[in-house]
Amino acid sequence: MIHYDPHHWWRHLLKLRGGILKEIVGRLGMFVAWSAAVVWFHQNVRHVDVPATGHTLAGTVLSLLLVFRTNSSYDRFWEGRKLWGGVVNETRNLVRAAALNIPSAELVRRLAAWTAVYPFALTRVLRGGGDDLGPAAAVLPRAEIDQILNARNAGLAVAMRMSAILAEARRAGLISDIIQMEIDRNVQLLIDYQGGCERIVRTPMPFAYMLHLRRTLILFILGLPFALVEPFGWAAVPVILLIAHTFLGIEEIGVEIEEPFGTEDNDLPLEDISGGIARILDDLVPWTHQVIDSPALSYPGIPVPKEPPPVA
Repeated sequence: MIHYDPHHWWRHLLKLRGGILKEIVGRLGMFVAWSAAVVWFHQNVRHVDVPATGHTLAGTVLSLLLVFRTNSSYDRFWEGRKLWGGVVNETRNLVRAAALNIPSAELVRRLAAWTAVYPFALTRVLRGGGDDLGPAAAVLPRAEIDQILNARNAGLAVAMRMSAILAEARRAGLISDIIQMEIDRNVQLLIDYQGGCERIVRTPMPFAYMLHLRRTLILFILGLPFALVEPFGWAAVPVILLIAHTFLGIEEIGVEIEEPFGTEDNDLPLEDISGGIARILDDLVPWTHQVIDSPALSYPGIPVPKEPPPVA
C-alpha cells in the first residue's frame, strides 16, 4: 500500500507507481489506433458517422455499471481491512488476558510468540504461499515452524498451538476451565476473522457481471469514433483517448482492490500490520530475548485409524 498526503494535490499527479496507466496502456493504444483509422476512413473513403444519441444513453448506463463495480470492489477492500483490524485487536486482547491470568512467565511468553506468528501465517494462507512467519519464528522450535510451513492451513495450525498452550495451563492447575474458555475465545475470534478473509479470497466478483461489463465497455469505446468523427474530426482521437482512459481506469481500479490481500501497490500492507502486531506483543510480553525450546503441541492428538484387514 502506498502512503500519501491527500493535501498535496499536485505532488502525485505524475507518479506511475500505484496508478493504473501501466495496466491499461495496451488497451488505450488499441482504441487510439482504431479511432485514427475510423477518422481517416471517414475523411478519405466514405462517411461513416452515426448520431450520438445512442452513445449518450449507453454511456449513462455504462457509468452506472462502473460505479457499481467499483463500489462492490471497495466494499471487499474495506471489509478486508476491518477483518485485519479485528486480528490486531484480538491478538492484543489474547496476550493481555493471558499475561494477567496465567502465573507462568514461560507459558505466557510461548503464547505471545505463537500469537506473533499468527498474522504472518494468515498472510501465507491468503496469498497461497510464502515462507516468512515473522521474527517469532526464529525463537520457536524449528520442527514446529516446519510443520506450520507444511500445513494445509498455516493460520489454523498456529491457532491450534495457541489453544494448546491454554489447555496446558489449565491441566497444570494455573487457570480454571472458565478462564481458559474466556481467553480461548480470542483465538476463536481470530479463526472467525480468518474465515472472513478466506471468503473474500475465494469468492471473486461474479463472472457473468465482469464479462458483460467488459463486453459493453469494449463495444462502447469501439463505436465512439463513429459518433464523434463528424463534429470533432481528428480531434476525436484525443477525446476518445481521454474517455477510454477514464472508463478503463475505473474498471481497472475495481480489479486492483477487489482482492485486497495480494502484493500489488494498492493492496493492504499485511507485512506492516503483522510486524506491528509482533512489536506490540513484544512490548506486552517480551518473547525475543531467548530461544523457546518447549513445544506448543504437548497433547497426544488423535490417533490415525488403522485400515481394516482385507476381506478374504
